[in-house]
Amino acid sequence: MAILLAALSALLYGSADFAGGLATRSNSVRSVLVVSQIAGTLVALIAAPLIGPNSPSLTDLLWGAAAGLGGAVGLVSLYRGIASTLVSVVSPSSALIGAVVPVIFGLAAGDRPSLHAWIGIALCLPAVLLLTATGAGANTDSAHEKAATRRALLHGLLAGVGFGSFFIAISRPSAGAGLWPLIAARSVSIGVVALTAVATGRSLKVERRTLLTVLAAGMLDMGANVAFVMATRGSLLSLVTIVTSVFPAPTVLLAWFFFRERIPLFRFAGLVMAIAGVALIGLA
Repeated sequence: MAILLAALSALLYGSADFAGGLATRSNSVRSVLVVSQIAGTLVALIAAPLIGPNSPSLTDLLWGAAAGLGGAVGLVSLYRGIASTLVSVVSPSSALIGAVVPVIFGLAAGDRPSLHAWIGIALCLPAVLLLTATGAGANTDSAHEKAATRRALLHGLLAGVGFGSFFIAISRPSAGAGLWPLIAARSVSIGVVALTAVATGRSLKVERRTLLTVLAAGMLDMGANVAFVMATRGSLLSLVTIVTSVFPAPTVLLAWFFFRERIPLFRFAGLVMAIAGVALIGLA
């Protein structure tokens, strides 16, 4: 059941990314992030009392706040890297590091995956790289390109550590905390992104015709977070994170379905490896 929840989390994360990416064609990234995350937080606030009596401790809320800070650092680093360096380096490196960091943490904390799970992990990690790669290799012949590659790797590393930290921190609160750590996480990340927008003089206005898409992105993202947290309560953090990290797969499939975007051979291979890896982890 936990691996199914992790797969659902990947599906919802990928769908949220697709909706958010679609919305950013007409709006700034920061405006989409802030408005969508506000929508997700409101959904969580409505749902929190309905899922049962919750009694989050201060520690639970602090873990949530830490998760929100990590997620905000990851997003800001990723988008700065995309805007100023090489997308073909930033995107896959951030995705890979974001998957590896929780796995290392889980193993250090005592996770002991089975042989099937290890094989699944070995398939999913390169699948993440293939799914997020752009297919455009960086030309490192010049000093300028080498410097751009180094900056891209730095941004990707920082973004990956931020995302990995989010996964670790949001898995730490107790089961009795309910959705309140997620609400704390979103409150922090909204504040950080909004402050960076104000500091840089960027507008947070969203075009009316794209509002439903932005709201859908936030609701799907919160649903993914809830599924992830529930999955970590029934399985190893390392396995749940690896399954969740294949979220680019549904994004690729949605782009193919709605926009008939061609799926390159390397990305198709990533899809196949991701499905095989998740299936093997599910057998563990």
